[in-house]
Amino acid sequence: MFNSLRYYVKQAFVQVFRNRAMSLASMFSITAMLLILGIFFVVMVNIGVAIEEAKADFDSVSAYLADETTYEQAEVIILQLSGMEEVADVYYLDKDTAMEQWKAQEWQDNAYLLDGLVENPLPNSIEVKVRALEDADRVAEVLGTFDGISKVKYYQETVDKLVQITDSLNMGLLVIMAFLVIVSVVVVSNTVKLTVFARQREIEIMKYVGATNWFIRGPFLTEGIIIGLIAAGVSAGITALIYSRAIAALSLDLSLILGNPMVPVGFMTFNLIWIFIALGVSIGACGSIISMRRFLDT
Repeated sequence: MFNSLRYYVKQAFVQVFRNRAMSLASMFSITAMLLILGIFFVVMVNIGVAIEEAKADFDSVSAYLADETTYEQAEVIILQLSGMEEVADVYYLDKDTAMEQWKAQEWQDNAYLLDGLVENPLPNSIEVKVRALEDADRVAEVLGTFDGISKVKYYQETVDKLVQITDSLNMGLLVIMAFLVIVSVVVVSNTVKLTVFARQREIEIMKYVGATNWFIRGPFLTEGIIIGLIAAGVSAGITALIYSRAIAALSLDLSLILGNPMVPVGFMTFNLIWIFIALGVSIGACGSIISMRRFLDT
């Protein structure tokens, strides 16, 4: 088996060098595809992280209690809500604590301006943390059925937009990736096809002397994998370089825009390398397999 593998690799490199013009075209095609995909991936990962951070700010539903609602009545509501599978956490928030939080989070250094208030205008409330943003509608609907609740507040429109943006980004990435993969597979297939034509007589002789189909397929499959691996390495390096330069030049501005720090270069590069290797090898192998099925009677 080791001898066969060594033969496959040796013949694959010979074929890559012999058809270097088309091999370079295949490598360029896969590299360009992975590079475009990598840039989209980097951008969307950072946007996705920012969206997930934003979602954390909207994963709660506030139920404002009527003035006449007692703490004991609120405890009954909390007990019933805690039994819902959509609810991650639920607690009572009195108006004094709510005022302190409001000063600290919203007013900060200007909180002293609220010291002149004669009466605390904020109501007591029940705060509900949902397990997923999509559960907010259901929880708000249930809260509206309880007596003693004057108003239910949650950011429905914002939540819907965040979910829609996330779904659109994922769908867009899949569509672009599928298109680029198909183009690259076709180019690799054509490259291997030329190699098959050039060695058609040699292949026929190998069949006459009893070579198995897999023995014949091996070098062509290895050729596609080698092309994919080289392209993956080049594209991963270029993408990492572009991302590191972008981080160095725009990290502060992008962090202010997105609302959170950028994904570290090391973490992004590590994941890109494995993703690109998997895609590059798969594209190269698929291109070779398609070509062999057509021209080697497999």
